[in-house]
Amino acid sequence: MESGAADQSVPVRLLALGDTAWTIEFGTRIDPSLHARVLGLADALEQARSAGPGEVGGEGSEDFAGIVDVVPTFRSLTVHFNPLLIDGQRLGKALLRLAAAAGTASRKGRQWRIPVCFDEEFSPDLNDLAQSKGLSREAVIALMSETTFTVYLIGFMPGFPYMGGLPALLEAPRLASPRKAVPARSLAIAGAMCAVYPWQSPGGWRLLGKTPVPMFSASNAQSPALLASGDRVCWQAVDRPLYLEIEALAQAGTFELDSLLLAPGDA
Repeated sequence: MESGAADQSVPVRLLALGDTAWTIEFGTRIDPSLHARVLGLADALEQARSAGPGEVGGEGSEDFAGIVDVVPTFRSLTVHFNPLLIDGQRLGKALLRLAAAAGTASRKGRQWRIPVCFDEEFSPDLNDLAQSKGLSREAVIALMSETTFTVYLIGFMPGFPYMGGLPALLEAPRLASPRKAVPARSLAIAGAMCAVYPWQSPGGWRLLGKTPVPMFSASNAQSPALLASGDRVCWQAVDRPLYLEIEALAQAGTFELDSLLLAPGDA
């Protein structure tokens, strides 16, 4: 965790999300500096919730009683609370004070090397993307495999990681006509983002491959989503036989997900 002075050039906004949540918004764009402010507030809030009365910037754990969930995004932090346990207006004011005092943070998170198969069956948009960029299919795969992506947030559906870091050369808009069914575990890109669909669902992102590794497991109550905000991900190209071997182990519940974790500095 690295902290520093926050860029206060963008005013903080407090937005009501119904009557049981507040969203603290730091800006209107996807930008690492804004995300650092989001993480800074998340860390300050975690510290304040575990502190004694008035220990952190004049706030204490009693000011944040009743919080049931904290959700960081690219540019904002949403705080869900139980209105029977705390006055919403009091909480909103406390959150604004904390946001004004919080610095920035950069979460290094975990480092992953996750296998992906780029066979044509799993990558219906890869050839078109390569052609549109004047690249070979192999060059696109190489760019995807050589890049380290950063997880900004989990959203859209359980376990869906929004990742930044896509090489500018590969940036492309969403499909003009979304698919009605994107296969589960498809590796996809849209705009400047990369993601994996954890479930079969409709979607308009461009599909470049497929991982045999599950992105979400309901049986893991403590951490059902494989990835978390701040994690870094490298994609490892694998052939179909290895893909099928890992997929079978994962479906049997015998694949060790920890084997995909890298030691710091190895990514």
